[in-house]
Amino acid sequence: MKVRFAVAPGVGWLERQQLLSFADTLEASGFDGVWLADLPVGALIDPMLGLAIIAARTTRLKLGANIVPLGRNPFLLAKELAQLDQVSEGRVLLSFVPGIGMPGEREVLGIDGVARQRLLEDALLAVRAHWESPDESLAHVTRPVQQPLEVWLGGHGPKALERVGRLADGWLGANVTPAESRAARERIQESAAACGREVDPEHFGLSIGYARSVPDPEVLAAISARRDDVDPLELLPVGREQLRASVERYLEAGLSKFVLRPVVPVQDWRDETAWLADAVLALQT
Repeated sequence: MKVRFAVAPGVGWLERQQLLSFADTLEASGFDGVWLADLPVGALIDPMLGLAIIAARTTRLKLGANIVPLGRNPFLLAKELAQLDQVSEGRVLLSFVPGIGMPGEREVLGIDGVARQRLLEDALLAVRAHWESPDESLAHVTRPVQQPLEVWLGGHGPKALERVGRLADGWLGANVTPAESRAARERIQESAAACGREVDPEHFGLSIGYARSVPDPEVLAAISARRDDVDPLELLPVGREQLRASVERYLEAGLSKFVLRPVVPVQDWRDETAWLADAVLALQT
């Protein structure tokens, strides 16, 4: 089992110098990749723009992105993702997500009152159709380097897990306990088998928020707002030892790909990367 770690910049807008420092530091580290999130109405750089900048700055890092495809033209989205894969020479990793329902998000995307999960499925199928189109006149525009360019999905509800097994190439979960992640992996494989498919056993991962010290109460409250049935500190490892122990429990549950994201703003990415490396890189294989 190949264990890999990517790092996400976490909260807040990345200005030019911050983004370049983040890219340079991670490129020089032993981490496998970077990961950018898509918050359409949030103060974060658009992941495709950010990853294009990082692609030009690096040669080694995998370039991961959560993409909200809703509200985007499927052909243009397929083209943008394919060309990002081309200019990065096949380093793109993808997870499609339906958004997190921030105030005003549905209206801005033009999907108010529409079932987001159904739109997510339609978008995934449409983008794949463009990537796989036999029309050779468009091949140079929409064909990624990776064949196939895989798309993972997230979620931990029954319908979301069924969808992963039926349609996706992998699962990138979040805000679940080790026991829940094991159950999710098993449910996804059951769903895949029912469709005559199998999700690669190495294609199960988790986005893990972490803190170097106990964060402010509002950070914990934000976690509780998403999972009010679990102690937020059960989902948020605090400190180096807790982060490593948390990853080890998820490894035991059958997960092997991890995105580490700080829940408080990072001031110095060299220091943060060194701290993270000391915590978990010995587990990378």
